[in-house]
Amino acid sequence: MELKLFIAGCILFAVAMIMQLLKKRLKTIKTQKVFKQVYSWVDTAWSALIMASFIMFFFIQAFKIPSGSMRNTLLEGDHLFVNKFIYGFKVPFTSSGKRYFAIRDVKVGDIVVFQCPPEALSVLEREQGVKKDYIKRCVAVGGDKVEIKNKKLFVNEIEVNESYVTFDDHNVLNAFDLFSNNEDYQKSWQNGKLATVPAVFIRDNFGPIVVPQGHYMMLGDNRDFSFDSRFWGPLPDKNVKGKPLFLYWPIKRWRLI
Repeated sequence: MELKLFIAGCILFAVAMIMQLLKKRLKTIKTQKVFKQVYSWVDTAWSALIMASFIMFFFIQAFKIPSGSMRNTLLEGDHLFVNKFIYGFKVPFTSSGKRYFAIRDVKVGDIVVFQCPPEALSVLEREQGVKKDYIKRCVAVGGDKVEIKNKKLFVNEIEVNESYVTFDDHNVLNAFDLFSNNEDYQKSWQNGKLATVPAVFIRDNFGPIVVPQGHYMMLGDNRDFSFDSRFWGPLPDKNVKGKPLFLYWPIKRWRLI
């Protein structure tokens, strides 16, 4: 979105410059009057679009909750403003994803907006170059050992009290031995291969795995109905976009997050 706004602003800027060159060729007063009105609109529009793209790229971005994976913390259709500078600024038009001047790092418990990794997309979406933003909660960072036993989350072998999590399906799916050893499990998970495995094999009993350095384990609060790091693997730090600041729509649910 930011890039589209910037490009649109640049196009209108070029149009404004061309109009300036054509201004001297206008002969009638009526034509000059219409020209001034159109030029005024174009001149305002290009500066507004470029300013909006600058703000959205570096500071604040609007985001709409696309699914029920974070219910009941956040609901489908909730509109948020996302703080993009808390985790640092990215250099525009670069692919490294490196951020600078971070106020702080992503912490366990943070709700994070991020660009989902390719493994979370369908084959068709990857072929079409589709990019999607997800929103999940960080439950572990690089170096943490994560395991889910009968729906209960354990990080570094300590059970986590997740008061924010909801379980809409009270049935506990049995554990399955997908791999002969933990090394193969870790490798397959880390490479996003579990995204192709039926959810019944992973949802309620997962791991143990170790989150790689520079990555995060992201889970939805609606744990039974969330397509998250259990399936598509660890989230690279470069994919992080920001932290929700406040919910502004619907008005009756307005609140800081």
